[in-house]
Amino acid sequence: MSRAPRLEIEYCTQCRWLMRAAWTAQELLTTFPKELGEVALVPSTGGIFDISLDGELLWSRKAEGGFAEIPLLKQMVRDRIAPDRQLGHSDRKAAE
Repeated sequence: MSRAPRLEIEYCTQCRWLMRAAWTAQELLTTFPKELGEVALVPSTGGIFDISLDGELLWSRKAEGGFAEIPLLKQMVRDRIAPDRQLGHSDRKAAE
């Protein structure tokens, strides 16, 4: 059974990024407990750390040259699933 919207965090097991992926998932699930239908951690290799929402790539560590800051990632997710929602300190922090 699929629940929408579905957020995927594909992470490199060789790089041992499971904890980073789990922390990112926790941050997003805490911020969007009713808006996100599912968050999946997808093991991969080759230095990948990609975050996708319903198949749309939001962030790629390789393409962007680093990991996404959580406030920016929350804004990107919010803009797609709850555009009228205020994020409080995350809105202010990402704007600085």
